Amino acid sequence: MRQAFARRWACVLSGLVLAYSFAPSVIAQTVPERNAAVYMYKGADRDQRLLERARKEGSLTFYTSLATTESIPLGQAFEKKTGVKVQLWRALSEEVVQRTLNEARGKRHTVDVIETNGPEVESLAREQLTAEFYTPHTAKYPPWAIPSHRLWVSDRMDFFVVAFNTGKVKREEIPTTYEGFGDARWKGRLGIEATDQEWLAGVVQLWGSERGLSFFRKLVALRPDVRKGHVLLSQLVAAGEIPVALTAYASNAESSKRTGAPIDWVALEPVVVRPQGLALARNAPNPNAALLFADYLLSPEGQQFYESVGRFPASRGVRGAGDPSKVTMVDSQTAANESEKWQKVWGEMLKR
Repeated sequence: MRQAFARRWACVLSGLVLAYSFAPSVIAQTVPERNAAVYMYKGADRDQRLLERARKEGSLTFYTSLATTESIPLGQAFEKKTGVKVQLWRALSEEVVQRTLNEARGKRHTVDVIETNGPEVESLAREQLTAEFYTPHTAKYPPWAIPSHRLWVSDRMDFFVVAFNTGKVKREEIPTTYEGFGDARWKGRLGIEATDQEWLAGVVQLWGSERGLSFFRKLVALRPDVRKGHVLLSQLVAAGEIPVALTAYASNAESSKRTGAPIDWVALEPVVVRPQGLALARNAPNPNAALLFADYLLSPEGQQFYESVGRFPASRGVRGAGDPSKVTMVDSQTAANESEKWQKVWGEMLKR
């Protein structure tokens, strides 16, 4: 009996040894390493292999600050093209960041793709929550769209513009520069978004500290209506509750204008533009689906979708992407470095 027992255990042990000898890399491989192999694959069969494996995963989870009027149709277009379902969660940029951070700290790896303001995505990259990925489409993108560390890519841009209700303000009334809004006649007619310290930083970058901060002090003295959320800000302008918004997103105003709402917009000097960031989660549970979705967003088809809904695509290969050389482009890495500084300046001034 003892001999038979010993023979059985010898067989079990030899089997285990054999299994480990054939798959040591699989056993030792972490999720980030597994995902990196997916994200950086450049073989000739890349596209077909990616599609097949993404379909096996079946779905991806997408966190974004893109308005639901655009993000829902975007997900539907991708699903129709690939058969891979998009689980969408939309919120303000700071909420996207906070949810991503909280889940990572709790080791709940749910999100696959993150898309929101460039500086916010940069902050997630610095927490090592995003990963470098390869896509052939970035060959057509301008240098500002791809950070040197390549832990995210800009898929679109947000232009800070002046939006106005066409029933309450005539276009010819709009000043030629932001400084014109420091006049007392605009008191009670202006609105700004509550978290737009990057706009202030861009203005100061172009005008210099003395001129830029002097303008902002005059603006604050007029007690503008401060609202949180750029979609909300444009909606309030369209409704006539706020006649003029100084820090509206051109894309939001344009989307409302296309529906026939009484809103229009104009880009005033200095035109401040912020890149939006697209990132793949380092611990994404569905890495193939995540990369396939990034491929789609950065492809001419995905960029054309952005343009069709009034957004400003980052790819230089799409008409309407704009000329970044003629605007003040927010550098996301600098903005992340100076975030606390400008938040403090912005917050202290708005308290007055």
